[in-house]
Amino acid sequence: MIKDAELRVLKELSLPESFGLERRVERYQGKRPISLYRWDLECLLDTLSLEMTDRPLHSRPRRTDLAAQQSLYDRLRKEYDTAYGPSRPSN
Repeated sequence: MIKDAELRVLKELSLPESFGLERRVERYQGKRPISLYRWDLECLLDTLSLEMTDRPLHSRPRRTDLAAQQSLYDRLRKEYDTAYGPSRPSN
């Protein structure tokens, strides 16, 4: 389950075309586990990675949001590695 600051970060992500992921994230309320396909996790991991590394410093969110982004990335990364193995490069 994703709640509080992590849920806010998730809902604020600018997701690329992702075959319904954006709509599922938009409707997600954090009350039960969210179901994600492998490609959904990959999309979220890639998007979070870009948000944390490639975004210009002047447009970065508040420090607490950076911590929430990193926390969400770490949690999703752990879920991905548990389910599919560490086959993707880490952030």
